[in-house]
Amino acid sequence: MNLHATLMHHPSPWISSSPPQSREKLLPFPSLLRCGLSRSRHPVMCMVKRSPKRLKYRSTSDRKVSEAVYVSVDSHGSDIWKLERVIQLLKDGAVGVIPTDTVYAIVCDLKEPRSIDRIYRIKDMDPKKPLSILCRSFQDIDTYTTGFPRGNSQGITNIFRAARQCFPGPYTFILPASKEMPKQCTNFGGGAESCAPRKSVGVRMPNDVICESILRELDGPLICTSVRRPADDDWLLDPAIILDTYGASEGKEGLDFVVDGGLRIADPSTVVDLTGAIPVLLRRGKGPVEDWMLPVEEASDSRVREMAASNPYAKL
Repeated sequence: MNLHATLMHHPSPWISSSPPQSREKLLPFPSLLRCGLSRSRHPVMCMVKRSPKRLKYRSTSDRKVSEAVYVSVDSHGSDIWKLERVIQLLKDGAVGVIPTDTVYAIVCDLKEPRSIDRIYRIKDMDPKKPLSILCRSFQDIDTYTTGFPRGNSQGITNIFRAARQCFPGPYTFILPASKEMPKQCTNFGGGAESCAPRKSVGVRMPNDVICESILRELDGPLICTSVRRPADDDWLLDPAIILDTYGASEGKEGLDFVVDGGLRIADPSTVVDLTGAIPVLLRRGKGPVEDWMLPVEEASDSRVREMAASNPYAKL
């Protein structure tokens, strides 16, 4: 029996558990190998896209089609050690998909400008579309923004105190960006001339064990954008379909890895703009609407409504 027949007749357990859309690509053997993990008694089989050391230097002229790393992790974190490979890829400049407490997100290291540009290319995003950051703690928020409004003695809500009750959780808070934020994020898209600089950024602190573990081990925040279907802008909730949609193909670069944390539901984060005098609710989502969040349609000031309508974070 030849090698192809052997693999078809006795497939690897990992191949059997890989996403249905990807199994056919794996046979007979486009490069199956064991990822080096600290627990040798728990080897993980995964599809390897390319040497992680070369990810930083990947250019638009590099059109080689190959597989992304696909890692399945229990949503409760019982096998969180499998993420070691993903952590290293992110440190080396990879762009990939991870779960959050809402929907899946395309992410990269905040300190990798080339990787941020790749997110825009892979997703084919309008340069005017904003990106958000996934934070480990309030310290990250203090570093990359000017912080939460503190309120005053006239009875204005202390937003910092109120926001602490929401994080970690399914919210995106829009805050003024600090000088530490990459220019691609405050300009919304790689410094394109058509983009007027915007000095705000959406911050998230997800309550998800997989996402939290990645942020903790990476020891830094991630740039992120939600994953949608290009044709109709609907949420993509199945990681296998995400890989098929945004994986590399002939003439098109794609994702370097996908972390499968199970199916998600179409319930995005609740978005609140905290850049003005009044906290304005731009989008209802998974996070409950608190009393101090003013729904944009209830704002009496027409300028508030106009600014909210033009805010790109309202259409995350």
